[in-house]
Amino acid sequence: MLAENYHSEIVERIKADDFTYRAGRLTIHLAREFGFCYGVDRAVDYAYQTRRRFPDRAVHLTGEIIHNPHVNDKLRAMGVRFLSDGPGAIEQLRAEDVVILPAFGVTVAMLQQLEHRGCTLVDTTCGSVLNVWKNVRRYAEGGYTSVIHGKVWHEETQATASQAVEAGGRFLVVFDDRETAIVCEYIRRGGDRDAFLARFKGATSPGFDPDHDLQRIGLANQTTMLMSESLEIGEMLKAAMLERYGEQDRATHFQAFDTICSATQDRQDAVVTLLRDTPVDLMVVIGGYNSSNTCNLARICAASRPTFHIADPGCLVSATEIRHRPAGTKSEVTTKHWLPAAPVPVSVGLTSGASTPDNLVGAAVAKLEAFSCLTAEADKI
Repeated sequence: MLAENYHSEIVERIKADDFTYRAGRLTIHLAREFGFCYGVDRAVDYAYQTRRRFPDRAVHLTGEIIHNPHVNDKLRAMGVRFLSDGPGAIEQLRAEDVVILPAFGVTVAMLQQLEHRGCTLVDTTCGSVLNVWKNVRRYAEGGYTSVIHGKVWHEETQATASQAVEAGGRFLVVFDDRETAIVCEYIRRGGDRDAFLARFKGATSPGFDPDHDLQRIGLANQTTMLMSESLEIGEMLKAAMLERYGEQDRATHFQAFDTICSATQDRQDAVVTLLRDTPVDLMVVIGGYNSSNTCNLARICAASRPTFHIADPGCLVSATEIRHRPAGTKSEVTTKHWLPAAPVPVSVGLTSGASTPDNLVGAAVAKLEAFSCLTAEADKI
């Protein structure tokens, strides 16, 4: 069923032809690492197997299995219900129900609720996420506050933060270098405690006290964040600790482990290599708008090329119109005249997030080929 739903013959042909596809004036260069990672493939596989294994029982997902609407809609069509679709859904679960936990995990509180209902649980939490959890629990046990580079609203970061608290520790979530700079300034010189707590409202553990809880910190990451930013944030925090406590006591006050997912890093590296070594005119990035790793791929591309982050091939409206979400923004827009008109040769770089199946990439390639044959005056397809 997975192969039938998500496989793409055209993508396999492109891989076999040195990740390059040529048709008339169009050349598509596919990043050498893209699409479903092992953890996502495993999570979707488990979800399909669960539906098949329990045909006569209600099967639920706590929320999206991964951040891709195409995949989630497929599961809904198979009769899998989403607890996130309505309030109070957990309280309505019965002991005979089956609940699938998504690739990015769930909070400790939600897991306890589900266990209390007595449901059969199918855990698809990615091993990379479990590795982060192991480290934040280690920090907590050693008396370190977990500083998590991530998005406080993201399910994975919320689950990771709950692991720190469950182990008796503290956490602080920082989104970017600007927020980290505020933390570093407080580490160095202290400051207005109430103002700090107001600034990071909703991003700290209960009872967080920056005067005490920033004395010993350990760095962790949401696995899908931009690696270069995570490294920069780690260096900023280490420098602040060095200034405050000196080199001799640095290890006592600061720890860090690399918790960026290797698949996320492979996809980011592949895009960087593509942009460096290949003369592409523009980039198309395919993946859900709420997919963190996909958004970061778009950010990398947008730094050097016109970039169009599309949720699915349907966003490729015509040779003269595209719906996309510009990197760093939160709204979809429509752009005209995005594709150079015939007969000008056009070179397109293409990649997709770790939650995007190959069939969507293949559909995008087919549309791009059709569009490239049109003149500037052609009607919309």
